[in-house]
Amino acid sequence: MGRCSDDADFVALNIAVLTVSDTRTLETDTSGQTLVDRLEAVGHKLQARTIVKDDVYQLRAQVSAWIADPSIHVVLSTGGTGFSHRDSTPEALQPLFDKQIEGFGELFRSLSFEEIGTSTIQSRAVAGLANGTVIFCLPGSTGACRTGWDRIIAEQLDKRHRPCNFVDMLMRHAQEQV
Repeated sequence: MGRCSDDADFVALNIAVLTVSDTRTLETDTSGQTLVDRLEAVGHKLQARTIVKDDVYQLRAQVSAWIADPSIHVVLSTGGTGFSHRDSTPEALQPLFDKQIEGFGELFRSLSFEEIGTSTIQSRAVAGLANGTVIFCLPGSTGACRTGWDRIIAEQLDKRHRPCNFVDMLMRHAQEQV
């Protein structure tokens, strides 16, 4: 973990988890469950969870509803970031971004290289900000979800992490919506 400041209090965020899959169910969704287990273990709240088929318009509709909901601060998606003909998460969600977080995909692939070597070039992990909501799009493997959460996302969703994180921006946006 990175540097955390003891003088800031932890802020629990409301997080939605989206699994992009044509075949998984809640019972077989180990990647989505990994994200749920990790976010709850550190004190965040699971606000919503669903599985959506890998369809651009269904994905956009679900995430659009979540980013329009001021009670949801973060969307974590898993799946649909590869190169198969059905993988469409980046195409579906990037048009919703007000700002892209380029560093997320770059860092994710760098860290993944340590684990899976050059196969990481087939990851199209992306992240962005949309209507004051942070959206992280991870690959569908459980290992990728662990890497993304443990080595990047957990710190960026922790107000105590320094020199910066997304929590203050998320809280400012939430207050503006009230």
